[in-house]
Amino acid sequence: MYIQNDTPLGGSLVWSSLVAVLPLLTLFVLLGGLRVRAWLASLIGLAVALLVAILAYGMPVSQAVLAGTEGAVFGFFPILWIVINALWIYQMTVVSGHFDVLRRSFGSVSDDQRVQAVIIAFCFGALLEALAGFGTPVAICTVMLIALRFSPLKAAVVALVANTAPVAFGAIAVPITTLASVTGLPEEALGAMVGRQTPILAVFVPFVLVALVDGARGLRETWPVALVAGLVFGVAQYVTSNFISLALTDIVAALLAAGAVVLLVRIRPPRRAEVPADAPQDTRETVSVSSGGGGDGGGDAGTGGSSSTDAPAGSDHDDHNLDTRRDVVLAYAPYLIIILLFSIQQIPVVDDALSATTVKFNWPGLNVVTEAGKPVSTQAFTLNWLESAGTILLIAGILTALVLRVRPAAAVAAYGRTLVQLRTAIVTVMAVLALAYVMNTSGQTLTLGGLLAGTGGFFAVLSPVLGWLGVAVTGSDTSANSLFGALQVTAAEGAGLDPILLAAANSSGGVLGKMISPQNLAIAASAVAMAGREGEILRKVLLWSIVFLAGMCVLVYLQSTPVLGWMVVSG
Repeated sequence: MYIQNDTPLGGSLVWSSLVAVLPLLTLFVLLGGLRVRAWLASLIGLAVALLVAILAYGMPVSQAVLAGTEGAVFGFFPILWIVINALWIYQMTVVSGHFDVLRRSFGSVSDDQRVQAVIIAFCFGALLEALAGFGTPVAICTVMLIALRFSPLKAAVVALVANTAPVAFGAIAVPITTLASVTGLPEEALGAMVGRQTPILAVFVPFVLVALVDGARGLRETWPVALVAGLVFGVAQYVTSNFISLALTDIVAALLAAGAVVLLVRIRPPRRAEVPADAPQDTRETVSVSSGGGGDGGGDAGTGGSSSTDAPAGSDHDDHNLDTRRDVVLAYAPYLIIILLFSIQQIPVVDDALSATTVKFNWPGLNVVTEAGKPVSTQAFTLNWLESAGTILLIAGILTALVLRVRPAAAVAAYGRTLVQLRTAIVTVMAVLALAYVMNTSGQTLTLGGLLAGTGGFFAVLSPVLGWLGVAVTGSDTSANSLFGALQVTAAEGAGLDPILLAAANSSGGVLGKMISPQNLAIAASAVAMAGREGEILRKVLLWSIVFLAGMCVLVYLQSTPVLGWMVVSG
């Protein structure tokens, strides 16, 4: 048995904190300073966490290793299990050619680039984030925007800024699932609290996208589109996360927002029918998806190499008439299948049947207790193999292959390509989760949380900044929640603040670090053939990241006071 101790170095919280921070400091310096590959930096950070646990905290080697293995397994299931199957579905839409149909369908809605930015980058990007994450929205939306005659730089910036509000519920709410696991707080309460923070952000993002495309004139002429998109998305995100299903949050919000925008444009199009294109009309530029870098897993996964999204700019409206109504319906079919399956899962009888297959057990050999003698909650493992979102997506993938008539051999080959593309992300996610579990189980997180608790009520202002910093470095809201979730709770309890509020703030603040993370910048740059010019893209998005973060800090602080305290979810 190992008994946690938050002040192992002579009972000093300060000295103990200097040692406890070494794994995080190592990870951040390697990733943000030395630009070491994410998978390697994560493994080195894990090694440092193990050494600190064993040498400084006196944790038995076997217990430290077992804590790490539990975190690694949790990183693969359910987290990577979701991402792998989600990206497999996308791969099959590419193989069957229906992704091109979907792209042309979006392009036919409006010739106005301001509207296209909202529909594709904000709405469709949110849908991709909901299903896959891992940088997929940035890579795919960037290419789609270029095919609609956006300049490469503008397409990259628009896609990055748009990839904010949906991130906390990305990959079927994996960041929330992870946050619940490392904090021991109710998943539903955490999701509901995030659903009372990020929707406010969502209202403003479309306005920024319109301004990026066409400046002040765009805001004057297209503000109804931005307002409808932001309000519908925000309200849908709040309602779904609080009263329906965390897994469906971004899916519902994205589809309703897209539908509302399309309806508005049909009834009342912006005053200027078309915004002048960034590129010459006769330019026949071919762009392909080619990304490395990580995404919501903080790894090095992109959407892979070239795909059938390759298309000459300006061709969308010419060949859209080649798509029959059946083609368009089939292009949307995978997403409708996913929604249908997750909706069926919410039926009480079905949910009970799936839950009956879940197995819960203590991680074999792991025996850790708090100073009060209570077992540490993180050593309990839940194997929900049938009701897992990843398994539901696997079933959706099989149905997608049948509906799109993808041959079994081609479907299996697509699955193989997905695993190859995610190979470094798999290592990264498993290593980061292992690091987090070692820190949480050994007591390193308790030490850091105790130090931060000394800031008192002001910690409510710092809380979103921690999440922002974590995502900016790792490129992942999931990873940031793994690293800082338990720390937020410990600091909140020490400072007399609500732990659910600050744990949620870690995730909500984290989404604003996505647009400036090196991994996401690399994805955007490579997707638009601007590799090596990440700094130019960063300068375009940094201000918006900081402005949104400041707003989130103010919101969380007010939620920690009687002013907006009524918004906080009861645990």
